[in-house]
Amino acid sequence: MPALNIEFSEEEMEQIRQAAAAESTSVKKLAKESVLEAIQRHRVMEAAARVTRVSAELNRRLAQ
Repeated sequence: MPALNIEFSEEEMEQIRQAAAAESTSVKKLAKESVLEAIQRHRVMEAAARVTRVSAELNRRLAQ
């Protein structure tokens, strides 16, 4: 299975550990879920942008 090796400063790592502890999860699980959530947000934003473009064109046509 592919893996990722990411370097963090000590301060960043401590913040990550605290966030994981606050969610009662592991650092590894928190990191994986965070990346996957970021990908999902990106997909949603791309879809919203497409809808906005299509809606703008439809609204322009309807206004004529």
